[in-house]
Amino acid sequence: MQFLQKLGFFCIHASVLLLLVSPLVSSSQEHTKGASSRKDNNIHEMSHKLLFEITLHGFLLSASMGFLMPLGILAIRMSHREECGRRLRILFYVHGLSELFSVLLATAGAVMSFRNFNNSFNNKHQRVGVGLYGLIWLQALIGFVRPQRGSKGRSVWFSVHWILGTAVSLLGILNIYTGLQAYHEKTSKGIKLWTIIFTAEFCFIAFFYLFQDKWVYIRKQGVILGSEPVRPTIDQVVLPPEKQKELLTESC
Repeated sequence: MQFLQKLGFFCIHASVLLLLVSPLVSSSQEHTKGASSRKDNNIHEMSHKLLFEITLHGFLLSASMGFLMPLGILAIRMSHREECGRRLRILFYVHGLSELFSVLLATAGAVMSFRNFNNSFNNKHQRVGVGLYGLIWLQALIGFVRPQRGSKGRSVWFSVHWILGTAVSLLGILNIYTGLQAYHEKTSKGIKLWTIIFTAEFCFIAFFYLFQDKWVYIRKQGVILGSEPVRPTIDQVVLPPEKQKELLTESC
């Protein structure tokens, strides 16, 4: 766990450094692009490069918000049924590593958008994206400074971490759809297939997330595993004749 904390702090510091350096790099690149944009061949080449960068940006953010972050949420939710042992540690590390890689991919996508794109913030995708980047890094910092179980601030930390994580996940999913729409408006390419794929993925994740609460209950009912006998109801119990007469008289 200390290894994850150290690795997380290193990644956060590296992310902030990249964001500070990216405006300087982008200004030099804009100067170079302005000088080379006078030639038609270079313009054609840059258009292909920009299309690749937009596609890569969408892939990084969809992998971060659409896969790794939900995977980490599912892992920590599954760990609530585990009291101790190796399985609990595995689920905790899956949660920590998936969320850490999610932050790294989101950081890479943020650096790409600041360096290479026209950030005029005139659409929903860019405005939501800026707020989302800040919430992602704030959530990561909160996760790495979690207090020990039983301490005074543990309940407050858990509430903030859960609420912020839920907000980040919902905003991330929303921004995937706004990003697809922005991609369609920018490139005039079809997005119907990707919209269907992401919708099916999110529906499956939501179903699996909600199904975990019912899994233990279903097992106890003997529906799936049959490990516990089904308790008979009062109508199925064979009572002695004296008891049957008493029930009949009470019912009358």
